[in-house]
Amino acid sequence: MNTSALAQTGRFRARRAAKGSVTEGAARAGFAARGVIYLLVGALALQIAFGDTKEQADRGGALAAISQKPFGAVLLWALGIGLVGMALWRLSEVFFGSVGKDGRSARKRLMAAVRCAFYAFVAYSVLSFAASRHQSGGGSSDQQSRDATARALEIPGGQWLVGAAGIAIVAAGGWIGVRAVLRKYHDKLRLGQMDRRTRRLVDVTGVAGGAARGLVFAVAGVFAVRAAIDYEPDQAKGLDDTLRTFADTPLGPWLLVCVAAGLVLFGVFSFAMARWRRV
Repeated sequence: MNTSALAQTGRFRARRAAKGSVTEGAARAGFAARGVIYLLVGALALQIAFGDTKEQADRGGALAAISQKPFGAVLLWALGIGLVGMALWRLSEVFFGSVGKDGRSARKRLMAAVRCAFYAFVAYSVLSFAASRHQSGGGSSDQQSRDATARALEIPGGQWLVGAAGIAIVAAGGWIGVRAVLRKYHDKLRLGQMDRRTRRLVDVTGVAGGAARGLVFAVAGVFAVRAAIDYEPDQAKGLDDTLRTFADTPLGPWLLVCVAAGLVLFGVFSFAMARWRRV
């Protein structure tokens, strides 16, 4: 191989390494940002369970809480940029595939596209909040859910559309919870870099946190299905109202305490993913 070819190969490898480093940094920043949001939402839900706050236990409430802290504006921008990194990483998985033996399959690319769209929306909402410092966070998740449901019900076939979306959310919640309980996340973690105690702690946060997150998704989906059946947009609930319904069960606020603690654990698990996730 001549000198020119060697130089070209060297430059290609350098670009690939740099690209890999940027992608990895973006993914890890995104997981860390997700962890902060879930920690705050879980903490707000715990306060609601004990009657200590009227704040919204959703993304808007979490952002409002951050904005009131010292250097809140800086933290908001950092969160938004981290979530942009998460969206870009998922976008890279659409084009180049993800880790794992079937990472280049059409199914994995489609899932990456859905996650990319989701995190792009979340990043947009966080950055919009950071830019405007609007204390409502662009409206509560409850009002946004009701407005979106009302608009969907007005179009032809809207009941079927809302019902199908609700069923999809229920299925997604079940999928999230089952995968967490089965510890499917092991396939994506660098387990060899953890000692036994660390792995045990990660499993506690991953299983309990993932199960709580899946339950919240599933219950929100059930409310969407009810809204479709009753043709009543007010039946749809965002994250805050969904969490509050746990306190209205016969178990009282203790069920909400358990779910809120699970969301806090999922926030901690997100930090573990930021540290040990294979990208």
